[in-house]
Amino acid sequence: MKKIFSSLFFSLFLLMGFAQNKNSSPCASNPVYRQFDFWVGEWEAFGPNGKKGGDSRIERILDSCVIVENWTSSQGGYSGKSYNTFNGVTGKWQQYWVDNSGGVTAYLDGHYENDKMILLTDNEKQKDETYKLQRLTFYHLSDDKVRQHGESSVDGGKTWKTNYDLEYRRKK
Repeated sequence: MKKIFSSLFFSLFLLMGFAQNKNSSPCASNPVYRQFDFWVGEWEAFGPNGKKGGDSRIERILDSCVIVENWTSSQGGYSGKSYNTFNGVTGKWQQYWVDNSGGVTAYLDGHYENDKMILLTDNEKQKDETYKLQRLTFYHLSDDKVRQHGESSVDGGKTWKTNYDLEYRRKK
């Protein structure tokens, strides 16, 4: 009987904790979680040549604690999602990208400065035994334009190569 009451008490305690967390919505009122809001919306993305690269829908989820991107490429059937959030423990922005080719990229070192969100991966070992850093920079150009610049470095960040450069234009 004592074991039943202990289990019941523990379950009630957990439920109360979840209810308190659900009602408090700490991310909705914390300004750091609003730093990446300039990217939220419905977008068409174009390369430097003006050719459309794809469509992207970016939205806030989980009580505004997470920004999720839903990307669909204009060519080749490529699609993916990114999950972006501020990590209160590390004090850094993070992005976790997954796609329909089995690709996964974790950008664990991010920060916001001068109207830009900058995200970096660790220097990760590749299949060919080399190491590569990746950097994403999101430039808040205006309420209707965001530039996403993806780069990589194979020399520990001394030099960077552009992987892609997209201008997101808000759908009307």
